[in-house]
Amino acid sequence: MTITIRPIQTGDKPKWTTLWRDYLTFYETTLPDTIYKTTFSRLCSPDHPDQNGFLALSGGNPVGLVHYIYHPHNWRIEKACYLQDLFVAPEARGMGVGRKLIEAVYAQADRDGCPSVYWLTQEFNAEARKLYDRIGTLTPFIKYTR
Repeated sequence: MTITIRPIQTGDKPKWTTLWRDYLTFYETTLPDTIYKTTFSRLCSPDHPDQNGFLALSGGNPVGLVHYIYHPHNWRIEKACYLQDLFVAPEARGMGVGRKLIEAVYAQADRDGCPSVYWLTQEFNAEARKLYDRIGTLTPFIKYTR
């Protein structure tokens, strides 16, 4: 299977929506349609240069996505890159798609002068964590939310 990684484009909305909905279902989350519309619009808009995404394509069909966000960081001069969402369709798992998507974010962050890339995952996400342990460094931080 040949995988191509490219930025999300405006014509991708229907297939992107399916992938992102499947991703959110994995995390037992649902969001209102206005969030889908707004998020997709931001991912494709030059007015939101810090909010970005890539699709992984196999035979022209999207089989994975990644979203990443640049933001200021108080401990460094350059921005940090938060890899917020990563999803590979079940039929494309185990073929290196997740790694290629993460590496595409790493490469783009490097080109944009943003050497720090980080992400979060659920503790129960054992399969994905096998990849993350090979391509990143596990930190001792614990996340809290309001």
